[in-house]
Amino acid sequence: MPWQPLPGDAGRDPQPVAETLEHLVRRWGTGSPGTTRSLFADWDDIVGEQLARHAHPRALRRGTLVVAVADPAWATQLRFLETELLARIRATTGSAEVVAIQVRVVPGPATDRP
Repeated sequence: MPWQPLPGDAGRDPQPVAETLEHLVRRWGTGSPGTTRSLFADWDDIVGEQLARHAHPRALRRGTLVVAVADPAWATQLRFLETELLARIRATTGSAEVVAIQVRVVPGPATDRP
């Protein structure tokens, strides 16, 4: 069966998957795939080895990076460093998408790394 547009999409050509995904991601309020990938892949370089052992990115929603920590002391440290971390994120990702950091204390071994 040949490709046919969905109702209401008549006259539009098929779009590349990357463009469609980018559109959906932005519509859902998450960051662009490139920025999100860079945040997770380069997290240790962005925050430093010591902080990376205790703080982990969880999500990027509408410009706010959600970070999980296991202990309130690390939450305080992250909040204190927010301005500096936002500058590092911009430098590393090449994007100004992240405008705030929200820290959540999530006790347990899943947030601490050896």
